[in-house]
Amino acid sequence: MVELSGIVYTARDEAHLRMMEEGIPFDPEGAVIFHCGPVVIGERIIAAGPTTSARMNDLSGFVLDAGVRALVGKGGMGSRVVRQLKDRGVYLALTGGCAALAASRMTLKGVYFEDLGMAEAIWMIEFERVPLVVGIDSKGRDLYAEVDAYAKEQFMKRFTL
Repeated sequence: MVELSGIVYTARDEAHLRMMEEGIPFDPEGAVIFHCGPVVIGERIIAAGPTTSARMNDLSGFVLDAGVRALVGKGGMGSRVVRQLKDRGVYLALTGGCAALAASRMTLKGVYFEDLGMAEAIWMIEFERVPLVVGIDSKGRDLYAEVDAYAKEQFMKRFTL
């Protein structure tokens, strides 16, 4: 478990594609990308639940190469992203289903690519002690893969003739 405070940038599929075409609109060095399409009303974040991160498996390499050091989302990521994170970044998981609670620890600071719409724009958000789980560490350890392997092992022990 970790708590994250500081500036993060939301980015889902369309934002990643736009960044690939037009460039990253914020300084990526040391940045955090949150796989999220928040609900924003006026200047407030009402809900900010994580998007399934595996959707960004094929889109994450270029932001990591540019200096992004953490990805936040839900559900884990593929083995290629695990390798891309090795020795340079982490994947942090936010529990799904708690979007309003998570938003209570977030402050809106700005927006890029607003023309993509609320869910796909890049929102600059300040996190204040948002609780997260280290899903993939910088040494290549993947909590999701470990849990999956353990579950399969237990299944085979119990249900194999």
